[in-house]
Amino acid sequence: MSKIAFIFPGQGAQYVGMGKDFYDAYEEAREVYRKAKEATGLDIEALCFTENDKLNITEYTQIAMLTTEVALLKVLESKGVHADVCAGLSLGEYGALAAAGVMELENLFQLIRLRGIYMQEAYPVGGAMTAVLGLDAGVIESTLKGIDGIVSIANYNCPGQLVISGNVEAVKAACEKLKARAATALQEAGAKRCIPLKVSGPFHSALLTDAGKKLGEALSKVEIHKPRIPYVCNVEAAYVTQEDSIKELLEKQVSHSVCWQQSVEKMIADGTDTFIEIGPGKTLTGFMRKINKDVKVMNVDKLADMEKVLEELGC
Repeated sequence: MSKIAFIFPGQGAQYVGMGKDFYDAYEEAREVYRKAKEATGLDIEALCFTENDKLNITEYTQIAMLTTEVALLKVLESKGVHADVCAGLSLGEYGALAAAGVMELENLFQLIRLRGIYMQEAYPVGGAMTAVLGLDAGVIESTLKGIDGIVSIANYNCPGQLVISGNVEAVKAACEKLKARAATALQEAGAKRCIPLKVSGPFHSALLTDAGKKLGEALSKVEIHKPRIPYVCNVEAAYVTQEDSIKELLEKQVSHSVCWQQSVEKMIADGTDTFIEIGPGKTLTGFMRKINKDVKVMNVDKLADMEKVLEELGC
């Protein structure tokens, strides 16, 4: 029997109209949007469904993405599809928290709203994030040690694709060194491409430590429940099965590396053979195919996607 994981994408996959077909077709989805609106005071439907200049701003992106992910999750669960384990990339970890029943949705939506604000405000000028393609993680890690300033790996996405984050100058210097090629036996780093990301801050770096502390203060007021299914946390790529460590892990997650590849490999090693990406786009589906081509990967972004999943699983 298949062991199923629900996986949730992070910031960057958002688009105008995401979740609209689920909203129109299912009360379960509409209820999630209502709860998000009540919890945050924002017009979530307008934010997600109509052209606007806020959707790509971090403090609004995060609540819009999470609301969409939870809406799709609730509809999928209403169809009888349930996970044995779950995980999410960065912001997507909060989708996993919803799947694991770690906190009430009202608290979840309020927290992600604050997280977006704190991350937006933490380092508004002078930070950067860049995707590095075609290099082994170990080569990148050793290269970054020789760079002045703050720069570190923000995301271990999949083999050959990592993201670095930090001061603009340090990130630029790192990219120059990573792109440089040397004809030596050890071969100094030779990245195929370094692609600057359009983000509003150096996320998942030490420069966001204060944002994490503010989130920690907000978390201290929230009741956390024992996960009803295990989820794999970004910070440690380890299963979370008890409530004790959740607040600390979420505080750390803002300024620590997202160990996504390691998280997926952990689930596969423990017998997970079916992964369902829930949310806008197919980013994680693409990563999955580079991490392991032997497992089954599906995504739910549109109603038609869900129908394919239901058919595949015999639900």
